[in-house]
Amino acid sequence: MPVLINWLILVAAPILTFFAWRSFDQGDSFTAVWLTAFAALFASNTLLYAFFRKDTLHRRSFISLSTVLLAYLAIHAVEDGSAIIWLFAYPPVVFYISEARVGVATCLMGIVGIVLLFSPLAGQLLDLPYSTNFRVTMVVALAFEMITCYILDQSRRRSKLGLLALASEFEFAAKHDALTGLANRREALAQLESEYERYLRNGRPFAVLLADIDLFKSINDTYGHHVGDDLIVLVGKTLLDQCRKVDTIARWGGEEYLVLLPETAADEAKHIANRIREAIAGNTVMVGFTPVACTASIGVASISGSESIDKLLQRADEALYRAKSLGRDRVCAHQSETPTPSSQPSR
Repeated sequence: MPVLINWLILVAAPILTFFAWRSFDQGDSFTAVWLTAFAALFASNTLLYAFFRKDTLHRRSFISLSTVLLAYLAIHAVEDGSAIIWLFAYPPVVFYISEARVGVATCLMGIVGIVLLFSPLAGQLLDLPYSTNFRVTMVVALAFEMITCYILDQSRRRSKLGLLALASEFEFAAKHDALTGLANRREALAQLESEYERYLRNGRPFAVLLADIDLFKSINDTYGHHVGDDLIVLVGKTLLDQCRKVDTIARWGGEEYLVLLPETAADEAKHIANRIREAIAGNTVMVGFTPVACTASIGVASISGSESIDKLLQRADEALYRAKSLGRDRVCAHQSETPTPSSQPSR
């Protein structure tokens, strides 16, 4: 918006200077001085913005100066009264550069001001050159333009909100899994990169969990893919319930999930993983009147030294494979640590 205002000023200042020169050439030095002063004030507004970068002050100053200028042109009947037609440039500019309520308020004050200016009393006091027909036409046309600008402005704002909402939906879809609503693999990798950079700066460890639903193919074969999808969603909700708000939970692929645990050491990560595993085993989906449960195996890895993210994920994947090979429904960390067995029979 400041760019638009500065462009308007860039156009307005030379125009005002031109008409100031015309007024001086015609012997009207009073008008020439005032038009030159307005041109200087508009230019000063741009210079002040360049120094202080106050968007609100810049916009309000521009609207105030424009209002006073147009009032001056109308009251003093500049250019034999023809300068009043510049009022038609006011509504679209005000609606575009300010909030709708500001546009409505200023336009209402403007139309009231014009009606008062064109009243018989003002005509007697100011001796204005405007004919009755011109006054009526001017008021009606200006009111029509203000209403039209308001309608178009509302349409523009609704379209803008619609586009912003659509952009937000696209952004969400680009970062999230359609089935579960969890972060997708791309977003998880981005969060991993961010957490890794933070780790390199402050040395605070983080951990990742790789969880995989046990015997998922047999579930699909027995109950159908729709039940498999329901279980994938259920496990995703369980992860959301059991993890912290600062954690990143992602559908890593198929029936596999990744959980990023910021500022979490290995022991705490294993404790969280076991809590997640127990919660998953305790939830079911209903197939008719039959509850269907699932279990999950989880591999845990905590960042170590200056290893890369790829190496960290590789160690988590190896830990997950080890949990599977040791009977499923359990948590395993890297090879140097002892697996934590399930208290329930493996599935």
